[in-house]
Amino acid sequence: MAVKTFSLPPIRRNRLRDWATGYLFAAPFILGFVAFFAYPMGYSLWMSFQKWDLLSPPKFIGLANFTKLLQDPLARLSLYNSFYYTVIAVPLQLILAFALALALTQPLRFRDLYRGGFYMPILIPIVASAVVWQRVFHPEYGILNEVLGWFGVPPLKWLFDPALAKPAFIIMSFWMIGRMMVIFIAGLGNIPVSLYEAASLDGAGAWERLRHITIPMMTPLIFYNMVIAIINSFQTFIPAQIITQGGPENSTLFVVLNIYRQGFEYFNMGYAAALSWEFFVIILGFTIAQFYMSKRWVFYEQ
Repeated sequence: MAVKTFSLPPIRRNRLRDWATGYLFAAPFILGFVAFFAYPMGYSLWMSFQKWDLLSPPKFIGLANFTKLLQDPLARLSLYNSFYYTVIAVPLQLILAFALALALTQPLRFRDLYRGGFYMPILIPIVASAVVWQRVFHPEYGILNEVLGWFGVPPLKWLFDPALAKPAFIIMSFWMIGRMMVIFIAGLGNIPVSLYEAASLDGAGAWERLRHITIPMMTPLIFYNMVIAIINSFQTFIPAQIITQGGPENSTLFVVLNIYRQGFEYFNMGYAAALSWEFFVIILGFTIAQFYMSKRWVFYEQ
């Protein structure tokens, strides 16, 4: 008696081979995502319901960590500091980067040199930049106070005055607008010249062309830079840790620095995990809100 063998139809066999090939090529990303994102996030969520000091075994305490963060004045202060820094720094970064991009798309002499100079700070490690800015803001020997002294402004204690510490960090953030500038320059180069020519024939001046052509055409890139800048601003950590350690009077105690302290200085890993999830939900909410509001002011080419 002959034994019948089962074989897949050629079309289904090809689909399975394509499916396996696709997942094989995607395997590095999938494995990396599971190992470095999904598993750590799941573990931190589990840890947020525990009390753990890194020495004794974790102890389940339910929602106590989340209840504590709602009552912790330092948690509220760190959120305020990060919100204050983000709301002021990000719009100024966007305006300055956009203005530089407009200037550096003009037929200027040594234009490529200027572009490289404004982008170069991105290549410098953040730690090195923080050390340099610590020197710039020095109350006695800092170059910023020396320049202000030319205009009769007395020396300011930038990093030692709670009222000036966050503005100092906002000024410092302008050092890293090179990436925004390059994206804006690329977008400006893709705007059809015919639009400007037609507007000029209709009598539109430079301001009208900027307002009615350039800015609307650039809104997708403005939106992209804004989303990335807000996320990065909320995650400010290294400059605050190196320059001020959260001072003076916790005026630069940003959210990530507070999470780091709770976990690795005070050994409250469960509470630090709860703070991290609170922070994640806030950033996620901000991002969703931005995408929702973008429908009203972001214009895409049809």
